[in-house]
Amino acid sequence: MRTYAGHSTAEASNALHRRNLTKGQTGLSVAFDLPTQTGYDPDHPLARGEVGRVGVPVSHLGDMRRLFQDIPLERMNTSMTINATAMWLLALYQVVAEEQGADISTLRGTTQNDIVKEYLSRGTHVFPPGPSLRLTADLITYTVRHLPRWNPVNICSYHLQEAGATPVQEIAYAMSTAVAVLDEVFASGQVPPERRGDVVGRISFFVNAGVRFVEEMCKMRAFGRIWDTVTRERYGVRDPRQRRFRYGVQVNSLGLTEAQPENNVQRIVLEMLGVTLSRDARARAVQLPSWNEALGLPRPWDQQWSLRMQQVLAHESDLLEYEDIFAGSLVIEAKVAELVEAATAEMDRVREQGGVLAAVESGYLKSRLVSSHTERRARIESGAEKVVGVNCYQATEPSPLTADPDTAVMTVDPAGEARVVAALTAFRSSRDERRSRASLAALRAAAAGAENLMAATLECARAGVTTGEWSAALRDVFGEFRAPTGVGGAPLAVTAEPGGELAAVRRKVADTAARLGGGRLRLLIGKPGLDGHSNGAEQIAVRARDAGFEVVYQGIRLTPEQIVSAAVAEDVHCVGLSILSGSHAALVPDVVERLRRAGADDIPVIVGGIIPPADARELLAAGVAAVFTPRDFGITGIIGRIVDEIRLANKLEV
Repeated sequence: MRTYAGHSTAEASNALHRRNLTKGQTGLSVAFDLPTQTGYDPDHPLARGEVGRVGVPVSHLGDMRRLFQDIPLERMNTSMTINATAMWLLALYQVVAEEQGADISTLRGTTQNDIVKEYLSRGTHVFPPGPSLRLTADLITYTVRHLPRWNPVNICSYHLQEAGATPVQEIAYAMSTAVAVLDEVFASGQVPPERRGDVVGRISFFVNAGVRFVEEMCKMRAFGRIWDTVTRERYGVRDPRQRRFRYGVQVNSLGLTEAQPENNVQRIVLEMLGVTLSRDARARAVQLPSWNEALGLPRPWDQQWSLRMQQVLAHESDLLEYEDIFAGSLVIEAKVAELVEAATAEMDRVREQGGVLAAVESGYLKSRLVSSHTERRARIESGAEKVVGVNCYQATEPSPLTADPDTAVMTVDPAGEARVVAALTAFRSSRDERRSRASLAALRAAAAGAENLMAATLECARAGVTTGEWSAALRDVFGEFRAPTGVGGAPLAVTAEPGGELAAVRRKVADTAARLGGGRLRLLIGKPGLDGHSNGAEQIAVRARDAGFEVVYQGIRLTPEQIVSAAVAEDVHCVGLSILSGSHAALVPDVVERLRRAGADDIPVIVGGIIPPADARELLAAGVAAVFTPRDFGITGIIGRIVDEIRLANKLEV
């Protein structure tokens, strides 16, 4: 039983974890901030506004010591949501455990370490696919030899569903990723044939559980059957215990709503039941989001509520006391068979593309996910897919939970970033500089060769190297990667029927473009900072394209300077910024000010993301034309508002 936790500083996160353990939490689930996940130190320009926002900043060994102070790692089961920098964070964790006197062979936990889904959904990738897969394989082979109880990779389909994946796509793409990882491990020659089962037995999965109870529960059963087939037939694993589908769950945050957020409680409970009631397909670990995650960062009390949901299920109900209560159901068996057949067929299509990495690089996987998400959003907007409180049953009584929306979520002290940066500077000045430089040189040499990178990484950790320095050394050798956006290949999801909303917006776009001259209206969509959750930006880009805009969208991880430079160079009519990480307060006013200094302050700036009301008011006061949050689910209506802001900025009637 876990809650996903971490914020502000190592000290604050340590206090939060220790408090959660006293409340009955049975494992730790550590959230790292975006600079840590993407390999930047807190003083890097791209880290501005992101430090400690969506997780804990860990820049070096000192931070990791403080994060786990007075928490005996030998007795913990620690899940770390970290991917591109997974090897680095595990090295820091191991060194802290050694300092505590732990026998590292007894360490238990999980590094998420699934880089494929980063290219497709979360956007915290750093290196190109090939080197990234090498880092994953090196970590797996190291842990099998030295940390045999550790789960070195967590094939993560959770974020695929968040990015729009259907159950079939979620199964197929996760399984294709697992195949790519295992093929890389065994091709490396670091594992003797007789230990293949040991490797397969440590592969774990992190799965999404949506609100469609029967379909989601059947999805878990289908996952298990396909995994059993793949590991037996492709890799020759004979021990059924090693072929077992071992998975943890975060139930669906995509379906949580800002409108009537109290409804999220029953959604979370229903999703939890989908992965616990079926004993033959039960999750090994469950972490639940909080009811208010669509509003902002949950408070400790909100996290406690989610933990109590699991405890009531486990200790008060009898739902976990029986054999599989769905065994023999004709309905369940038919649905599972349908999912297995369709997912296997999609796996075959990925294989025909050359495997999952080739399908990432070609843009096939991303375009499939963007298309699925576009279709889902269109169903919600049309009312074909009902979401209570959003597109039906919208009448509501005032909620005491959100009577003061500005206090219904936790806020991170913006001054904390300066303290973290100051602590980083002090740490650098106190280390053995000669040893740290030598360790980085050895890391570069190892990366340029073929040896396992874990030994060099451990020495970097002990030598006081920082997260940004470790990543920069590997960037020097491996380079960086910008993933395909998937926007260009997305199909038309909403038809422009005469008299319909999209047709009206198209007419308004065409009329505005004609009045302004110079061809089509141009909309730049930018994601400043390190927030890689691009689903919303992609959906706006697709719908704006369908409405007749020329869309400039270059993907994620842009500085305010790059966004303003592109806006001026492309002579756009509007700039749309998407931020879900909480860094809007620092980055959006910077974009507005840079546009002003560039003489382009007549370009309206609109913002979308998880933005509390008080922050929205401040952004509007700073010159932002409009702010959209998850409450504004009608995308065509948002595009219409964008056209209105362009008309207002150019003194045309609205």
